[in-house]
Amino acid sequence: MNSSSPTPGTLPGWVRGIDRLTDAAAALAKWALLLACVISGGNALIRYGVGTSSNGWLEIQWYLFGAGVMLGAAQVLRLNEHVRVDLFYGRWPARRQVFMDLFGLVVFLLPVMGLLAWLSWPLLVDMVQSGETSPNAGGLIRWPAMALLPAGFGLLVLQAFSEIGKRVLWLQGRIEMNTHYEKPLQ
Repeated sequence: MNSSSPTPGTLPGWVRGIDRLTDAAAALAKWALLLACVISGGNALIRYGVGTSSNGWLEIQWYLFGAGVMLGAAQVLRLNEHVRVDLFYGRWPARRQVFMDLFGLVVFLLPVMGLLAWLSWPLLVDMVQSGETSPNAGGLIRWPAMALLPAGFGLLVLQAFSEIGKRVLWLQGRIEMNTHYEKPLQ
């Protein structure tokens, strides 16, 4: 191991930086989901208790739920809690699991998330420029919800690079196996 390589158990600054960004997005996602639930409950109470409703309040709860999903997805990847069809993977040795992770990250996740981020960006720009709003009475402007798409896909791309880096470092013996499954920063 040369002097510029991290000591076993430490991650390079760029990996830690991406993980911190993912943790921050996940914290926003958590609060967005809580707020969406509170607004949803409030909407139900007002609709059935008072007999009135607001499209704006319904739409903001959808926007917040979208924020929870799009901003929280990278954290799910970071914590290795994503859905996996585990017919063989769990029985494989760690080295094979890491190679399978690398294959999935490089061949599937990066290209698809990169493409979706790229394709969603012009839609966001069009919505911002046009000031597009919901066609519903009292509806909201749409670009904040659309901004969640390139942001969420971009976060997944960044987190994929972080996960690739961790797995390559593990294969090189520069970090311990569980280092890349550490808990979120507090």
